[in-house]
Amino acid sequence: MDIDEESTVSTSVAEPSIPLADNQPAIDAISFQPVQPLITPAIPTLVAPSIAPIPTVPLPVPRPLAPIPARPPVIRPPLAHNGDLKASDSDSDDEEMESTQEYEISEESRLVRERMDKARQELLMKRRAAALAVPTNDNAVRARLRRLGEPITLFGEREMERRERLRTLMAKLDAEGQLESLMKAHEEEEAAAAAALPEPEEDVQYPFYTEGSQALLEARREIAKYSIVKSALRLHRARRKRDDPDEDLDAEVDWSLRQAANLALDCSEIGDDRPLSGCSISHDGKMLATCSLSGVAKVWSMPQVKKVSALKGHTERATDVAFSPISHQLATASADRTARLWNLEGTVLRTFKGHLDRLARIAYHPSGKYLGTASFDKTWRLWDVESGEELLLQEGHSRSVYGITFHHDGSLAATCGLDSLARVWDLRSGRSILLFQGHVKPVLSVSFSPNGYHLATGGEDNTCRIWDLRKRKSLYIIPAHSNLISQVKFEPQEGYFLVTASYDMTAKIWSSRDFRPVKTLSGHESKVTSVDVVGGQCLLISVPDFYISKLNRVG
Repeated sequence: MDIDEESTVSTSVAEPSIPLADNQPAIDAISFQPVQPLITPAIPTLVAPSIAPIPTVPLPVPRPLAPIPARPPVIRPPLAHNGDLKASDSDSDDEEMESTQEYEISEESRLVRERMDKARQELLMKRRAAALAVPTNDNAVRARLRRLGEPITLFGEREMERRERLRTLMAKLDAEGQLESLMKAHEEEEAAAAAALPEPEEDVQYPFYTEGSQALLEARREIAKYSIVKSALRLHRARRKRDDPDEDLDAEVDWSLRQAANLALDCSEIGDDRPLSGCSISHDGKMLATCSLSGVAKVWSMPQVKKVSALKGHTERATDVAFSPISHQLATASADRTARLWNLEGTVLRTFKGHLDRLARIAYHPSGKYLGTASFDKTWRLWDVESGEELLLQEGHSRSVYGITFHHDGSLAATCGLDSLARVWDLRSGRSILLFQGHVKPVLSVSFSPNGYHLATGGEDNTCRIWDLRKRKSLYIIPAHSNLISQVKFEPQEGYFLVTASYDMTAKIWSSRDFRPVKTLSGHESKVTSVDVVGGQCLLISVPDFYISKLNRVG
């Protein structure tokens, strides 16, 4: 019904009305039936149906959200120092996860760690002890021990042992952080005690050096006079060889090396029941002396090699023997901390006492008036042969002094030791004028060349080094042997060749001109411990017998 009403209304509304003019009569609409009026089709208007109202539904009230758990704080690793790379976040997380885990360490690993920690602590303690300044005067060492509340001496303790005990104690206190406080407290107590005492009227000025004796002053004067004459003769001979047209130095050296190459074994003899440790030939080549670990030195006649006498007196093993350059007296060194002077009959003429540890090598001054000894107490000493007085106690090596020799002019002395160093000393002033560093292991032997400016050293690194005193550096390195070099000796006449003895059971001869090998003396059945060259003869000692080889005199 609603639809029909709407259609009728729309039709009536849609019919058009024709307007008429004022003077025209009305015309009936029926009279115009033959003509159909133009009627436009009616477009029905769509009316949107009414929409039912949407019922209001109450919204559900949301539940309160649970609180977010707080994240534990992340401990970041410390920043990298000394060029270390900074770890990333993922690495730090991994490290945190690993740190939370516990690992079981085996008993063996724990013992290894404890042993490594102990070794590390001992190394740090040694480094700390080496860096500490410890007084060298024994009275100052005793005073320092008294300040620290320690006994100033122990039963049977020597000076060097007391000093090492003080060094160890100071290092321990320094590691615990108590050294500075203790020393400061003692210094304050001493300052307070000194302030309470009346000040002296005048201060006593002590010298910074150790004053030598009058005998040392006289000895230095004698050494200076002797060395001036000897050096003048050496320089005159060198100038004559250089300027004289009749002198052919190369030909003379070649002839000397050919003679050395023809070196042959002359005899072999049993020297002692114990291994031999040293040998020496007299200045005229008529006598031979040997010493052994039994503490007995023996004198032999040359060239028959017959025993003349046995020198008994040392209570420990004998370490070296040396003939006087002006007489038939000889000196021996021993591990009983003494050196003794003997005659050929075996009588002790003098005993040199003063060293605090065993002796190593011994050497005569070229004048024959003085004797030098090297010792394991880190010092070498100069003695007066006539009086037996100790003229000089010289420190300078940080470890034991093993070898000693004198310059042919008599002005210089050279020492070598277990600190891998060689030092040259001026006997006229007492100063260390040269320090040679190059050996990587202890140096056991040292020898001056007769030319006056070359020095040879040999040691446990199996090499022999030639040093130039003028250039103050190493001139040549000879890879001489396959084992340590026990002794080196220049030929004493002109120094045209050099002899080295080694524990590889060989001795070798080297040219001093270009340091090439000239001759290898093999055949020894054990270590070659000593060698001596004098008066045109070469003596080689092996253990427990010695071999004598001869060559013609050079010049």
